[in-house]
Amino acid sequence: MDREVVAIGGFVALFLMMFLRIPVGIAMAIVGVGGFGLLTSWPAAFRLLAQSPFSTVTDFNLSVVPMFILMGAFASGAGMSRDLFAASRAWLGHWRGGVGMATIATCGSFAAINGSSVATAATMTQVALPELRRAGYGDRLSTGMIAAGGTLGIMIPPSVIFVLYGIITDQDVTPLFMAGIIPGLMGIVMYAITLRIVMQLRPGEVPLAEAAPWSERLRSLSTVWPAALLFLFVIGGLYGGLFTITEAAGAGAVGALLIGVLQGRLGPRQIMECLITSLRTTAAIFMIVIGAYLFGYFLTLTQSTQNIITFLVNLPVGPYGVLALVVLVYIILGALMDELAVILVTIPVVFPAMMQLGFDPVWFGVVIVMTCTLGMISPPIGMNVFVINSLARDVSLVQIYRGITPFLISDLIRLFLICAFPILALFLPSTM
Repeated sequence: MDREVVAIGGFVALFLMMFLRIPVGIAMAIVGVGGFGLLTSWPAAFRLLAQSPFSTVTDFNLSVVPMFILMGAFASGAGMSRDLFAASRAWLGHWRGGVGMATIATCGSFAAINGSSVATAATMTQVALPELRRAGYGDRLSTGMIAAGGTLGIMIPPSVIFVLYGIITDQDVTPLFMAGIIPGLMGIVMYAITLRIVMQLRPGEVPLAEAAPWSERLRSLSTVWPAALLFLFVIGGLYGGLFTITEAAGAGAVGALLIGVLQGRLGPRQIMECLITSLRTTAAIFMIVIGAYLFGYFLTLTQSTQNIITFLVNLPVGPYGVLALVVLVYIILGALMDELAVILVTIPVVFPAMMQLGFDPVWFGVVIVMTCTLGMISPPIGMNVFVINSLARDVSLVQIYRGITPFLISDLIRLFLICAFPILALFLPSTM
């Protein structure tokens, strides 16, 4: 059977199954094994199905993923998000728009110890949305802030997406983590500026709250030191070369557990709930990884990867023209697919072409991961939007998308700055 026909049919079948809401990992596995069987033999395809999942889940490099997920689960179970929000509100709440700024600051801070965009959005919906409503913020602006703030979980380390990008492209994960810090901090600052602009244009949506007494502000600091200590321990240890990425993940999970136990917030029942949550999340991620690997074998067999690389490199638009086209495609895919699936399916194809065009692999990773964050808050899918809508049923999807729009514009400006000035992403890795 003609390889090109099978390749095109495979992509059509993949998108059709995702449109029918079949889990993306399963859809990629079906297309990968089915296409492999059509082009070789079914016994070979079934051997691939038997061997690839086992070799994937036993890969030592991937052990970092469940450890960072477990660290985030323990941190969430220990109530660090509530402590961070209480402290941020105590120090920022008396400014006009201060409670909103506290929400953004907490999203960034919690993302630094959680590493998950969806988990950050879900947690902050439960923690911050009631407080924003009590402070007089409208649902449109409140949910927009939380959805946008949730995307910081991908950029600020530890980030599972950066880990998988590093594994796929054979890059050291530590420089990738360092490269995400400045763009992540830029996101927090630019979201705060965006809130100030909204305040000027629609002052009725951004009320003024009462100032917290100094005793409350100082007391709030005593509750946030565990989160700060955990972040500094993991990221500082990586930056200083004290331990590897895998050791950092394990140490971070143990550290989060000890903090929760010593604070009396993680008992046997809570620990078991955290373990179950992290197990479910890890299983879902590994299912996508297994499916992507099986689909990758199919792409290699059809030579689709090589053909796409040749096509991109030979486009008569120059390197940055190709980059603009790739970013546009990623924004569209990010709005239609899970960001993890987008990375796993496309990076083996796109990465070699971008390296041939002379782009830095660490900087390109930041650009692509950041582009995927746009998809998480872009219509018509926007995973963060649906997570918030599932927890706040009285807020419509249209309201949330309208609230996101100013922050989406802010993200596009930040993406342009990162593309125009690569040093913003590469400065910290260059100092290691």
